[in-house]
Amino acid sequence: MCRKVFIAATGQHSGKTTVSVSLMHLARKKYGRVGFIKAIGPKCQDFNGVTVDKDAALMARIYGLEADIARMSPVVLGRGATKQFIDGEIPVHHPVERITEAVRALEAKNDFLIIEGAGHGGVGSVIGLNNARVAKLVDAPVIMVSGGGIGNVIDSVQLNLPLYRLEGADVRALLVNKLVPEKRETSLSYLSRAFAPDRISVVGAFDYSPVLADPTLNSLSRLLGHPLRGDRSQGTRIIHHIQLGAASSQKVIDNLLDSTLLVSTSSRDELLVTLSSLYHIPSYYEKIAGLIIPGHAPISAITQKILDDSNIPYIRIHETTAEVFTTLTYHVSKISAEDTEKIDLIKAQAEEVLDFDQLDRLLG
Repeated sequence: MCRKVFIAATGQHSGKTTVSVSLMHLARKKYGRVGFIKAIGPKCQDFNGVTVDKDAALMARIYGLEADIARMSPVVLGRGATKQFIDGEIPVHHPVERITEAVRALEAKNDFLIIEGAGHGGVGSVIGLNNARVAKLVDAPVIMVSGGGIGNVIDSVQLNLPLYRLEGADVRALLVNKLVPEKRETSLSYLSRAFAPDRISVVGAFDYSPVLADPTLNSLSRLLGHPLRGDRSQGTRIIHHIQLGAASSQKVIDNLLDSTLLVSTSSRDELLVTLSSLYHIPSYYEKIAGLIIPGHAPISAITQKILDDSNIPYIRIHETTAEVFTTLTYHVSKISAEDTEKIDLIKAQAEEVLDFDQLDRLLG
C-alpha cells in the first residue's frame, strides 16, 4: 500500500518546494519507489510538448520522473482557466476526475507519494478544489509548511486551519521553515506548546539561509528576459548582494561584498572597465559575481571589447537602471533544475535537519 502525504503551506514563499525536494530525497533512501504530484498547478510551462505546472517539471527533472509528467500535473490553471470554469466551459467534475485518476495511477506504481499543494489553503477554490478539499479527496494526511517566527506562524496557521477542518482533512504536523538559528529551539518550543491543543506536531525544518534564498545569475537572466553573456558556466553562481554602481568607481570597488552583482549603466565606461579588469584577480573574483548593464546608450566599442575579453558574466538590458534595480529588489528567488548547487545543498541539509523516520511515523 502506498504511503501518501499532502504538503500544504500557510502562504507563498514559505519554502514548500524546498521541503518537497527534501522529502523526495529522503523518501528515496527508505522507499523503493517515490512519486510526486502537483494536483493543481497555477504556474504552467511547456514540458516536452505537455503543459504542466512548474513545480512538477522541476521535480521530474531533478529526480528523473519525466515518464510520469502528465500524471504529475493533472490540473493546470493556465491563462483564462478561471473564466472558463465560471462560464461553465470546464465541467465541475473534470478537475476531480483528473486528480483522482492521476493519484490512483501514481499510487499503484509507488511506495510513497508526495502530493504538493499550491499557495495557501484557499488556492483552487475557483474550480471548487481548494487545497484542503484536495487533501481530503486524495485521502492524504497533511504536513503544513510555514515560515519562521512565533506570532506570525501561529496567526498564519490558524488562518488556514479552519478550512482544513471544514473539509475534514487531517493536519498532522507543522514544518517550520526559515528559522533564525539562534532562536530555533526557543521558537520550536513555544510553537509546540501553542499547537498542542490542536494535536499538531511541530517539527523544525531549515534555518534561514541566504544561499537558498538568493538568486543565481541564470535565474536573473530568466527574470529579465535577456541572455547571460561572458562566462555562462557561472550561471549557477549564487548572488548574495546587489549593488547599484552609482558612486565613484573607487567607492563602488571599496564597498564590494561577497558575491556581489553590480548594476551599472551602459555609459559608465570607467567602472565597467575597472570591474572587468579586477574580475580575474582572486580576491575580487570572490566579490564580483557579474554585471547587469542597463541603459539606452550603446556601450563604447573599446569598453565592449574589454568586457568580452575579460569574460566577466553580464546581462545587457535596455530598460532604465531604476526599472532594473526595482525588479531585482522585489524578486523572490525560486529553485530551478539548473540550480544544481542549491539542490545539492538542500539535499545535504535535509539529511541533517529533517528526521524522515519521525515524519513518516506521523503519517502512519
